[in-house]
Amino acid sequence: MTVYRYIGRTKQGAQKKGTVEAANKQAAIAKLRSQGINPREVNESNSILHKELKLTGAKVKNQDFVIYLRQFATLIRAGVSIVESTRILSDQTKSKPLKKALDAVEEDIRSGVSFSDATAKHPKVFPLLFTNMMRSGEATGNIDDTLERLANTFEKQYNLKKKVQSTLTYPAVLLVLTIVVAIFMMVFVVPSFTESFEEMGAELPWMTIVTIAVSEWLQKFWWLVILLMLAAIISFQVLYKRNEQFNYAVNYALLKMPIFGPLLQKSAISRMMGTLSSLFSSAVPILQSLTIVEKVVGNPVMSKVVLEARDSLEKGNSLSEPLEASWLFPPLVTSMTRIGESTGSLDYMLEKVAEFYDAEVERSVDTLKSLIEPLMILFLAVIVGVIVAAIFLPMFSLYEQM
Repeated sequence: MTVYRYIGRTKQGAQKKGTVEAANKQAAIAKLRSQGINPREVNESNSILHKELKLTGAKVKNQDFVIYLRQFATLIRAGVSIVESTRILSDQTKSKPLKKALDAVEEDIRSGVSFSDATAKHPKVFPLLFTNMMRSGEATGNIDDTLERLANTFEKQYNLKKKVQSTLTYPAVLLVLTIVVAIFMMVFVVPSFTESFEEMGAELPWMTIVTIAVSEWLQKFWWLVILLMLAAIISFQVLYKRNEQFNYAVNYALLKMPIFGPLLQKSAISRMMGTLSSLFSSAVPILQSLTIVEKVVGNPVMSKVVLEARDSLEKGNSLSEPLEASWLFPPLVTSMTRIGESTGSLDYMLEKVAEFYDAEVERSVDTLKSLIEPLMILFLAVIVGVIVAAIFLPMFSLYEQM
């Protein structure tokens, strides 16, 4: 989008000047005329303040996108056209990436491009699920219902994701805090006692000897520890993003974890089933729906099973067969899927499965939160207690000898 300065007159004859954002000069003129301004001069602005900053990777917050969907549905139900709704929502949204995308979408619609095709040009703002469901909504004429369904889907997925993240974040933060406290004690507390032990000539227990050795090593090579930690974090992030096999292995290991694995598994099942149900309800073809779910489910282990399910359907088999063959899906999921296929109510059955696992995730999160806090505090107490015991054991033995 480029900023253009203009001078023109309104329908009442009053002179007006200002700036307008558009893809090109012709689009800027068309935009001004749609606003009731007859432009006399339209030139590209050379001001540095109006130069567009290319913010790669800028995404719309989930809250902003859900609000946009609900407002869009309300405007469509009120009889406002899609192009006018897009302009209104662009003017009032506080999300800069969404505003820029909506401005471009409005121009495309005015030039004759369909709404779904216009939004498909902005995949970082409008997800694949959104564009395909809107394409189906345009074909069936149920755009307002489609928007409400999308808003509910994104809202549920966002709330579920936040609950899982909050549950996993707490132990991670406490683990980092434990490591920091342990290193602090090793580097600053233990050395102050080491000199006293040497002066007293006391016979040190093995726990104290090991603690002092680790403390001395950390004092000499603390920089190496920091470098190794940074290298490990950066290497993990690079491999996770660029190496598909490593990404798959990490997600597989997470799903197999004894405590957090079942929670992640239930969350992924809920996301998959909820998305499939929304797509089926919007009359998106089943093969196309599975292709979309494979890309948006957010877990490569489950994406692989979805791909197998799609291949199974292409060969004339049922959807439930590959699900039954995978350890990821419990009997409830496969049974409900099989019943839905046989009765022709697959969208309803998948919706019920998604609702069940939504509730399961909430219960699991509440249970884990009540268990993790005392366990992590106990873990912190054990680490600090071992270091403290290693320091005070020689002092107790000296007092006994005296």
